[in-house]
Amino acid sequence: MRGEVTLAKIEKEIGRLKPEDQLRLVKKLTNRLKKTRLATKQELDWTQLYGLGKGLWKGEDAQKYVNRLREDRGSMIRNSGR
Repeated sequence: MRGEVTLAKIEKEIGRLKPEDQLRLVKKLTNRLKKTRLATKQELDWTQLYGLGKGLWKGEDAQKYVNRLREDRGSMIRNSGR
């Protein structure tokens, strides 16, 4: 097709640029991709998470669970200082 730009052609042209110009191009492309990604970022639908943890803590006392988590975290912190 006439006027079709292929990735190989673009790469060849980029190879002809000075290293500092290649770096500027990378920065421009990175910024463009970040903007595109941010623009297409979808909101999370928290309702889809409803019920996922059902039964996870079945039969476990909530306070005992919290105490165990705190104890585990405390021991991790103490052990990391060694």
